[in-house]
Amino acid sequence: ILNLEAAWNQAHLRGDADALDKLWAPNLTVIVPEMQPFSKDDLLKMWRSMKVTFTRYETSDVRVQSSGGTAVVTGRLQRSRDFGGRVRDEDWLFTKTYAQVDGEWLVIAYHASVSPSP
Repeated sequence: ILNLEAAWNQAHLRGDADALDKLWAPNLTVIVPEMQPFSKDDLLKMWRSMKVTFTRYETSDVRVQSSGGTAVVTGRLQRSRDFGGRVRDEDWLFTKTYAQVDGEWLVIAYHASVSPSP
């Protein structure tokens, strides 16, 4: 799971929609601050239609809990991005759920919320 987490982060830094496509389950749901919920199809359309540039995509305090064919990853994400001309710095807490789908670990759900101020 930690190797998949590293692949997720690197795919975001490279803007690699094909790598993300391989990590995402067909029924993926993504919920992040200030945006409507996304499906896998929604995200792929967006990634392939807009230039996304991340100058920072760093996770910390990462914890993995697994049971059977499911793993839940929690942590903190600090990222800086230019997405279609909108430049943002974000500091989120996240929960990502992996499940084994046809023998592969894929992300089935991702939720992030704004990190509280210290």
